[in-house]
Amino acid sequence: MMDFVSRPGPCAVWLIRLAGLALFPLLFAQQAWAAEASEMLDLTRSGLGIAALVIFVLAYALVISEEKIHLRKSKPVVVAAGLIWALVAIAYGAAGESALAEELVRHNLLEFVELFLFLLAAMTYINTMEERGIFNLLRVKLVSSGFSMRKLFWITGLIAFCMSPLADNLTTALLMAAVVVSLGGDNTRFIVLGCINVVVAANAGGVFSPFGDITTLMIWQAGHVQFQEFFLLVVPSIANWVVTAGIISLAVSNERPEAIHEEAKVKFGGWVVVGLFGVTITMAVSFHSFLHLPPVLGMMTGLGILKLYGYYLKMRDFGHMGAGAALPAGEPASLDEVEPYQGPYNIFHNLQRSEWDTLIFFYGIILCVGGLGAFGYLAVVSEFSYVGLGPTTSNILVGFASALIDNIPVMFAVLEMGPDMDLGQWLLITYTAGAGGSMLSIGSAAGVAVMGQARGIYTFFAHLKWSWAIMLGYFVGIGAHLLLNGSVFTGV
Repeated sequence: MMDFVSRPGPCAVWLIRLAGLALFPLLFAQQAWAAEASEMLDLTRSGLGIAALVIFVLAYALVISEEKIHLRKSKPVVVAAGLIWALVAIAYGAAGESALAEELVRHNLLEFVELFLFLLAAMTYINTMEERGIFNLLRVKLVSSGFSMRKLFWITGLIAFCMSPLADNLTTALLMAAVVVSLGGDNTRFIVLGCINVVVAANAGGVFSPFGDITTLMIWQAGHVQFQEFFLLVVPSIANWVVTAGIISLAVSNERPEAIHEEAKVKFGGWVVVGLFGVTITMAVSFHSFLHLPPVLGMMTGLGILKLYGYYLKMRDFGHMGAGAALPAGEPASLDEVEPYQGPYNIFHNLQRSEWDTLIFFYGIILCVGGLGAFGYLAVVSEFSYVGLGPTTSNILVGFASALIDNIPVMFAVLEMGPDMDLGQWLLITYTAGAGGSMLSIGSAAGVAVMGQARGIYTFFAHLKWSWAIMLGYFVGIGAHLLLNGSVFTGV
């Protein structure tokens, strides 16, 4: 349970994020009479449309209040998704467009299935590498190094920045935050500054890779940015992190913490799994770039290869246990066995440890936002922002919306709007959606996870004290993109 002093109380977080969410209905109200329907109907002024909007706001309020009421975030949005699409079906049926409603919901389901399977494969690989001891080896090497606090601050940030493009920003932030807490010991100031650095570095590093963040994966799978084109954001991402870290590092002392002598060993096959993960990523890129197939096919093929290798590991472990041992079942018997399971290697154990609540949450958000789009609300926002304000201003504001609400629903809403933008603008929104979430600790999954990792030390208000430095890095990165990648803009 949170307390208001060490971390924003449930009411504070609820108000902060709901205030950002409230901006969307205000835009709807201002522009509803000017919206024009394209393929979908314009039902923004209908009673059913307004009811759908209210359902979404109430469901998202429950998501924001998760730590207060202890209701998993996936539950309200899944229910809201069903209710919203029921209202869509009624509204479209009354207009004689039932077939169109079915077509729209199938489109949203396809979006989710591709994202779900891709993430499931990636999470299973990450969980397997963790189970084999790869990440623990990294942690032990750092806590045993004996470097100064300031040097460790830069090293942990650099590792987070470089690891995030492959391991995703959430996993990276959790791993490196654990290292920072181990290094800091009783030095709470170092832990706070190190955690801020890790969150900023993980979010910035995740910007220039389809595998670094959910939003970059969405943009890549939608075909707006090709794999190699993401690397145009390397320098802006570096600028974002280095400027922020450079300012914060001035507050980090140069003292040397006491080295912790600990040993770590990678289990048999750990480095093979790392190699297979590299092969899987290569297949995902190749399926998309050369075969013009969804990248999820490459990821699932790689998951199949891991499962085959997992069978070898299981049989090898079984052989070492002796002929009298019984083969384990195909998967752990219950959720209670997920953490303490110590038997022969079991791939289903790592599958089960995936973030299922998060995966199902994506289903609810995608279907909710898609349902609001079916009522015409996304067309209204698109008209107001990308036509009225212009793409550059709108894409910069997306970063602030990501910090207040969350970058996933914001990005999916933009993708559903389908604004006509050039490569430079799609890269800009890729950067702002990812890096913008760092401005508040609640603005990204990485920040929220690290608040739990360093509970009571790394807090909302501790992060807020340095938001000005993070915002400065955010705008420096935008400037670097506009300056260095001007050739991919057809107009700003």
